[in-house]
Amino acid sequence: MTRLKKLLRNLGPGLLFASMAIGTSHLVLSTKAGAQYGWLMAIPIILANIFKYPFFEFGVRYTNLTNKTLIEGYLNRGKGWLWFYAILTLITTFTILAALYTVTAGLFINLFKVSEVSITLVALGLFGLISSLLIIGRYRFLETSLKFVVTILFIALLITTVLVIYKGQVATVEGFNPPVLFNDAGILFLISLMGWMPTTVEASSWISLWSIEKWKTQKSKPTLKESLQEFNIGYFMTAILAIFFLVIGSMTLYGTGTELSGNGVIFADQVVSLFTTHIGSWAYIFIAVSAFATMFSTCMTAHDAVARVSIDIIDLLAPKVQLQGKKSYFAIGVLLLASINFIVIAMFAANMGQLVALATFVSFVVAPIVGYMNLKNVMSNDITEENKPSKWLQYLTYAGIIFLSVFSIYYFYIVLFAG
Repeated sequence: MTRLKKLLRNLGPGLLFASMAIGTSHLVLSTKAGAQYGWLMAIPIILANIFKYPFFEFGVRYTNLTNKTLIEGYLNRGKGWLWFYAILTLITTFTILAALYTVTAGLFINLFKVSEVSITLVALGLFGLISSLLIIGRYRFLETSLKFVVTILFIALLITTVLVIYKGQVATVEGFNPPVLFNDAGILFLISLMGWMPTTVEASSWISLWSIEKWKTQKSKPTLKESLQEFNIGYFMTAILAIFFLVIGSMTLYGTGTELSGNGVIFADQVVSLFTTHIGSWAYIFIAVSAFATMFSTCMTAHDAVARVSIDIIDLLAPKVQLQGKKSYFAIGVLLLASINFIVIAMFAANMGQLVALATFVSFVVAPIVGYMNLKNVMSNDITEENKPSKWLQYLTYAGIIFLSVFSIYYFYIVLFAG
């Protein structure tokens, strides 16, 4: 089998990671970063992708070498580690999916011009559709469909970015003063951006679960090198697309004085209409497809992952239960998540900003802790010495932990003292 055929055969977990990551952090936060602060925000986006890389790489490495999920690794380190991750998963269960579905519902309303329908009702329809697809199709359908979706998404975004650059920078309004980045508001936005760039660190365990599901569909398990190569392609794609959204936001909105709304429907209308105003109404389809495909695929992958992780945690905390591998329990998990997050959306009255802020804050604060937990997994006796991360990757991990910790400490300083 040629190298290309092997790579295509192994495509799966890394692709799902890319699809899941290219969501709120990209469409909402990267676009907003470019719109408010311009090209300067490329620096924190690149730094976040670099410093968080080892945290996700360890998820692929640990699972490939041990045939265990990262979550099982946490239990091997001690039950307290697993309980910490369980509590973190519980918190994100009530925020991440609700935030993702809210943005997607807003885009749907804008795309199909159904403003008379409430965002809550559209979200309910999306929960029903995606839950059905996950329950009926399971992992194989998820992987197959996302290969198609991600390809369309990448092409549409590439075309949109090229068109935006070709058209040139939008005219700056008279008297425009660039906003200050290094003040309280700017730092808080940086924390939100890097909290979900490229995605939440706790999603590292999602990749390990997808890897195990992928291997069930193959005759042989890929080598560590092959698994890392497949993951690296997905990770690099998420970084490139984050820059695409930044460019689009900067070229079309920076200097116009326009503030992107926290309301899902208004935000979607701003994103699509302002881009088409700048490029031309004929480009509407590229922008609309890019935006909606981005969020729909993210909803699918995140919903699937949180359901799998929840079941895995329950199995490990209560070994006699054993829900994993039983279709009926996976279906219950998917539907339960849909119900919980629909209630959250209804309660928040479609205020996407609050949901995203809460979810990104939690993700950012715990990121260095989860990163350290992942490092302990791959440096443990579960993995042989020759397969442990190289020295440079270990150093990068510590640098990432320090980098994220400093911002977290500064955030608490702002809240407790400067506020």
